[in-house]
This record gives sequence, structure tokens and C-alpha cells, in this order.
Amino acid sequence: MTVAISCGEPAGIGPEIASAAWKHLRSKIPMLWIGDPLHLPADLPTVRVHEAQDAAALSENALPVLALDMAPPRTPGTPVAAHAKGVIESIEIGAKLAKSGACTALCTSPIHKQALAEGAGFRFPGHTEFLCELDNKDHVVMMLACPELRVVPTTIHIPISDVPKRFTAELLERTIQQTISALRTEFGIRTPRISVAGLNPHAGEGGRMGREELEVMLPVIERLRSEGLSINGPLSADTMFHPIARKSYDAAICAYHDQALIPIKTLDFSGGVNITLGLDFVRTSPDHGTAFDIAGKGLADPTSMIAAIAMAWEMGNNRQKR
Repeated sequence: MTVAISCGEPAGIGPEIASAAWKHLRSKIPMLWIGDPLHLPADLPTVRVHEAQDAAALSENALPVLALDMAPPRTPGTPVAAHAKGVIESIEIGAKLAKSGACTALCTSPIHKQALAEGAGFRFPGHTEFLCELDNKDHVVMMLACPELRVVPTTIHIPISDVPKRFTAELLERTIQQTISALRTEFGIRTPRISVAGLNPHAGEGGRMGREELEVMLPVIERLRSEGLSINGPLSADTMFHPIARKSYDAAICAYHDQALIPIKTLDFSGGVNITLGLDFVRTSPDHGTAFDIAGKGLADPTSMIAAIAMAWEMGNNRQKR
């Protein structure tokens, strides 16, 4: 079995960090890169394969590549519209291989949404929403994880002004349930502990700073707790992420994007991993973008990519066992 790696935006740092990750992990985790081999660093040993199952036996000595022709050539720092269809195809192939069981999991390299929209009419805010549609799901969950913290934003890529309208009891419950299911199945935690952050300052302070905690969040939390789930909240978000507090839960459910991402990026900016929960396969990604400004200069930090591949491997194996 292997971890499939989609190529991501060729003009970004994706090819460089995939190369560095293979060099770091090649004796531990078999990999399969999906993209144009001409976009990879020239000094990287590669081998073309036609079937995913051929990659595992070859991965330790050369990076196996499921080749896509994505001419014209790659120019670091300058996205080319003609690459967009190939980037999307790479994700689609990786998702198909992971879902079918031909690969253990999918790790996606960073994409540039504007380049995909201009070159191929890509209409999704990001990988999460695209993979949700590819897998025919009506709801998935985005988790960010590092050794010190796992966070899940209930609402994701929407304006902050829309959060109170979109933050519903149904959405909160589905987010909590999918998080708990993934913690059991993919992280091997038998009895997950969840803490839920309030939407408002001081978790609404008894209704004086907002009533979402009392009217939307608390009924859901109390009902799930009565069913035997370990859930704490709603809590004031400003006291949830110090070291002692983090020891009390396995994942923090947050109300919106920045409430979740600021603490984890502060704790581990280089090593955070983006995970999509609720799919029929495991998907991870480094928690950063294409970094056009340093692409091709030998400055890219592969730490998050290494962590994303390692986490994909571990989660995929846990999922198969269960």
C-alpha cells in the first residue's frame, strides 16, 4: 500500500516539498506521486508506474510517478492556466485510488484556487469542498492537527458576518459526530473527549454577550452528553488553548475558521496538517499554501508535508484495521 500524493500547483513549492518528503520518509512509507514528472526537481530519482500497486516495491529507491502530461514547462512562481486541468485530474485520480483501496490514503499538495478557476473553471473554495463533491457527500469536516492540538472549525470558508446565520444546531451536531467517529476510526481513540468553543466572547456570558450558546449550542451538547459522549462546553475560546486546558480534550470544536486556525498555527506553524473528515477515504494536506515567492529557490520547509504524509499513512492503516 502507498500514500498517493497529488501534484498541486506546479508553480508553487509542491514539487520541492514532495521531493524532500520522499527523501525523509522513503524507508518508512511507500509513496506514489501523481503529476508531470518534468515538474519534479531534476536531481530526484523517479520511476514511472502505470498501476498504483506497483509503487510500493519501488518507492524506497525512487519516487514512483503516475505520469500526467501537463505541458508547458513549470516556471517556479508563475502559474500557467494550461496546468489547471492536470492539477484537478491529479486530485481526482488520487481520490479514486484512495477510495477504491488501491492506495492507503491521499495527501494533497497545495493548490492555487485562482489559477484553477481561470484555467479550468474551478468553482470550489478549496480542496475540502471539492473532495466532498467527488465523494458524493453532503457534509465533511475540516480538522487541523499537530502533536499538541486538534481543532475543527464548524463553519469554514465564509465571511465572519455570515457565521451566526450559518451556525445551526444541525451543523454543530454533525460536526461533533463526524469528529468523534474519525477520532475513533482513524486516530484509534476509543472514548474521544470533545471541548466546544463558544461563538461569542466569554461563551456569551449567560446571554449578555449573545444567545447562540444558550439557544443553539447548549441543547446539542447536553443531548449528546446524555447519550454517553464526553463533551464539554460551550467554553470561552480564550481559555481553551493553554497547555493545561489542551490536556482535557482530544479535539476542540470551534465556531469559525480563525477561532480554530489561529491557535494551531501559533503552536506549530510549520508542522500542522489539514485533514478532511467524513470522506470514504483518508485525506491530509500540508497546512500552508503554494508560496510562489520562494518556489524554486531551495527555501521551502517540508515539515508540514512530511507530517501530512506520515499522518495519512497512520490514519489510513488505522482505518483499515477498524
